[in-house]
Amino acid sequence: MATIEFATETPRITTRPAVVARLVNALADSYRAWKNRRAFYRLGEMSDAELADIGLTRADLHVAIDVPFGRDPTAKLRAIASDRADTIEDLARKVA
Repeated sequence: MATIEFATETPRITTRPAVVARLVNALADSYRAWKNRRAFYRLGEMSDAELADIGLTRADLHVAIDVPFGRDPTAKLRAIASDRADTIEDLARKVA
């Protein structure tokens, strides 16, 4: 009978650290998204020329802000900028 009691206790012991780790990761992700969203709003204060220097347009900011609140809009901006860079590189290869 002791084996059965031990077997029923084991899952609770091993799941507690996993639950705590998931909670800590969720809090860390939320904090990172909040911090990046604040940095994203600072991008809106830049001029169009400054945005062009880093490979973005004002329209990119409007597209990226439509992500849900818990998500990171800078990840969407990164995807937009890399897609644009890939397209420009493809066009340059076709011309050359």
